[in-house]
Amino acid sequence: MESRAKLLGHPIHPMLIVFPLGLLGMAVIFDVVAMVRAEGYWSEVALWMMIAGIATGLLAAPFGLVDWLAIPSGTRAKRIGALHGLGNVVVLLMFAVSAWFRWSTPQAPETLAIGLSFAGLLLALVTGWLGGELVDRLGIGVDEGAHVDAPNSLKHRRAA
Repeated sequence: MESRAKLLGHPIHPMLIVFPLGLLGMAVIFDVVAMVRAEGYWSEVALWMMIAGIATGLLAAPFGLVDWLAIPSGTRAKRIGALHGLGNVVVLLMFAVSAWFRWSTPQAPETLAIGLSFAGLLLALVTGWLGGELVDRLGIGVDEGAHVDAPNSLKHRRAA
């Protein structure tokens, strides 16, 4: 099934998800650095990574929703897409609550704030795998004529 939201011939959602996944993952890495080095500066960096990750996640979500709405009802892809999307909403909420708990003391986050970010990243890995299942296994968002010798996506010919 071909993606409905495209930019220069490529699906927008997969282009954008690298930002929240990378930023939120880096937030957790900076939390680990803060714990190992016992330096609050890194916790503050983690907070700003979370804020950027949440913002870019909110930017990527509508494009994923557009593609999900086009998946035929009653299919495995529709069910996996729903789990992927709802799971990512939970991920963003977990990181948002973590950021909210950190806001007043960004260099000394509460244990709950750190726990939420770690759990959020674990869930993001699961939802990321589900997204991979949609694209790589079920062909969601892939040009229907895709093949190893398909024409350039900037050309106005369909891949056939």
